[in-house]
Amino acid sequence: MGWKEAAEPYLTRMPTVSRPEGHVPFKRKMAWTAFILVVYFFLTNVALWGLGQNATDLFGQFRSLLAGGQGSVLQLGIGPIVTASIVLQLLGGANLLGLDTDDPRDQAIYQGLQKLLVLVMICLTGLPMVFLGGFLPADTALASALGIGVFGVKWIIFAQIFVGGVLILYMDEVVSKWGVGSGIGLFIVAGVSQQLIIGLLYWTGAGTGSMGVLPFWINVVLGNIENVTASSLLFNSTVGLLPIITTLLIYAVVVYAESVRVEIPLSHARVKGARGRFPVKLIYASVLPMILVRALQANIQFLGRILRGWLGEAGMPNWLGVYTVSEQAGLQVAGGLFYYLAPIHSPSDWMWWVAGVGGAEPWQVLLRVAIDLTFMVIGGGIFAIFWVETADMGPEATAKQIQNSGMQIPGFRQNVGVIEKVMERYIPQVTVIGGALVGLLAVVANMMGTIGGVSGTGLLLTISITYKLYEEIAEEQLMEMHPMMRQMFGNE
Repeated sequence: MGWKEAAEPYLTRMPTVSRPEGHVPFKRKMAWTAFILVVYFFLTNVALWGLGQNATDLFGQFRSLLAGGQGSVLQLGIGPIVTASIVLQLLGGANLLGLDTDDPRDQAIYQGLQKLLVLVMICLTGLPMVFLGGFLPADTALASALGIGVFGVKWIIFAQIFVGGVLILYMDEVVSKWGVGSGIGLFIVAGVSQQLIIGLLYWTGAGTGSMGVLPFWINVVLGNIENVTASSLLFNSTVGLLPIITTLLIYAVVVYAESVRVEIPLSHARVKGARGRFPVKLIYASVLPMILVRALQANIQFLGRILRGWLGEAGMPNWLGVYTVSEQAGLQVAGGLFYYLAPIHSPSDWMWWVAGVGGAEPWQVLLRVAIDLTFMVIGGGIFAIFWVETADMGPEATAKQIQNSGMQIPGFRQNVGVIEKVMERYIPQVTVIGGALVGLLAVVANMMGTIGGVSGTGLLLTISITYKLYEEIAEEQLMEMHPMMRQMFGNE
């Protein structure tokens, strides 16, 4: 008996959101999407019962990318879902699962396995975070009065985090089946957009020194801010000219890259005059594989912070990691192996001639930049390939889709193998180039800074996901106006 036969009774019984039996009207899809978005914002504001005010955010500057909210029920955000996807992609890429996603039985097993892995990742992330990551109860006297002690309060905190992780898993599934787009994309856009709006408009009042881009520049023009230097006006990581230009430039580059494509001509084998084109976009695998790359980096940094919490400040070897704690930035890595593996988040991480970079030598800073750039460019290409293959966007799957639609490439025989060979001339190369380009853009955006301190990857994802949501909404509206098109595209 293979593992599939042994695991099938359990994996296929995992709770799941049922698929709609027929066509879901566009208005209902938008209603479900809006409802889940409201629930998401509500849960990010539900504080964990028993948690102290000064709990360390072990995800640090990856928080906007992983969605969720520090100290809330959605403490883990989409982290467990993304990590489980990485594991499944690696296992599927190595052909260790032996599952055929075209087979309904194997598809049910795969979905159950994915949910099981998410639950495992919730535990593997949440347990160390609560018990080793500095999650201290708010009131030890309350713990004693309840008769459960500090250890018991920590288990209650973990239970809340576990429930939040399960909720965001099924919220993602509701959006994917009943709404527009994917839940993961929706949550990332929601979190990053909120951070961008705050970065633009936030103002705590005159003289407090904390404000967004618009209030800052209005006060600069009116002369209400004193001792403003040219360096701060240009290089300030959130309100300077450089972050503003970078944000606008990244937006323009991503929108342009989404429109760059190689169009392969198609014609219908039986209907004369019926022609079409198959577009192979420059960012063929989309920007979503960047979530996997950054999540891998986030997990590496998470491991370092957990080790520091476990070994203590004195027990952590300097070659492994040196950490500093400040009121503004919290816990930050300042040396050792985990310093070189940490990505660049802002101009202050590498502009030693402006910010000092925490006492690091220029060669150390340049080495960190080189490692981050290499990791993102190569990782972007590799994960883009994995994404294309697992999402049935590779040459073989694409050739079958074209064959099944009755189309063919003019000048070539109507054969799956022939179409696949033509697709192999374009898809693999474009996938790698697009993945590497997105990785490069993410690093450059982080190095230059963005409005509101949004991570470069988060900004790229938000722009790309929003662009695709716009295309999907336009397609849904078109099919709503012309019901016959749903039958043509198999959506009925």
